[in-house]
Amino acid sequence: MGTISHEVRLKARPEGVPKSSDFEVAEVEMSPLSEGQVLVQNIYMSVDPYMRGRMREDFKLGEVMDGGALGKVVESANSQFAVGDYVSHWKGWREHTISDGSDLAKVDPELAPLSAYLGILGMPGLTAYGGLLVTGELKDGESVFVSAASGAVGSLVGQIAKIKGCKVVGSAGSDAKVAHLIEAFGFDHAFNYKTANPKDEIAKALPDGIDVYFENVGGPQLEAALDHMNIRGRIALCGMISMYNNGPTIAPGPKNLSAMIYKRVMMRGFVTPDFFDVQTQFRQDMSQWMKEGKIKYQETVFEGINNAPEAFIGLFSGGNEGKMLVKLAEQ
Repeated sequence: MGTISHEVRLKARPEGVPKSSDFEVAEVEMSPLSEGQVLVQNIYMSVDPYMRGRMREDFKLGEVMDGGALGKVVESANSQFAVGDYVSHWKGWREHTISDGSDLAKVDPELAPLSAYLGILGMPGLTAYGGLLVTGELKDGESVFVSAASGAVGSLVGQIAKIKGCKVVGSAGSDAKVAHLIEAFGFDHAFNYKTANPKDEIAKALPDGIDVYFENVGGPQLEAALDHMNIRGRIALCGMISMYNNGPTIAPGPKNLSAMIYKRVMMRGFVTPDFFDVQTQFRQDMSQWMKEGKIKYQETVFEGINNAPEAFIGLFSGGNEGKMLVKLAEQ
């Protein structure tokens, strides 16, 4: 009998905020390996806000979903991978996966904790690094505003900006997260967007305006940022989580987009693959900053494949501090 595994499938297209009933956990038996294949037991899988958009069309109903994961080779018929190798891949939402090796990347567990390869040294880290430095064209000493600043990406954006000598303001969804941004991550100012007025907070904290806005939320915070952008300011458009669950409903756009005209503001969207050409430099810089204690990171970890849907749903209610992960097995 082959290895018994479990996987999460999309049962129904979510309407609005996803519900547990939109998912199902199925038991499967893994097939015997063919020549050139390896069996990977996943240790961690990632859940991320972008997956909500993929649930509209990309993920097929009744089929297992994909996402970032990290695991250990437990069987191998491939000379490039030995039993015991640790690998990252994009076949998450399952306890085991079979691969021909072409979609696997080896990782070094001695360099950093394994979970870090799904966070600070993985997609969120590269997103923060490239979005701020490449798309946002950050210059040393500028003024930066980050929305959803306590998340896996936003918290890194703020810290990178501080390393570059910038003044940094962030927003978050609770007073505890606001305090953590200032006390642990070194933000100059932070505010609770649920209880404070973003326009007032930005005006108070950045009286000379915003040079770079790292956009994760949309809505009133984008409007507030547009009012305070400096001439030739840049808006790096990473996400708009406030609108992900609107479905066919069209969310009202900012009323003040015209502010971009005379201020010559650039707003540019990006996706993480845009930065694959700077990935080596990113890993070098981030590893060095980690060693020097200049970068801190947080993780929220749910246990077990059955809790993967709950972990994902928690992203939309602020249920995470830093990177949201699901632990599937012991290292």
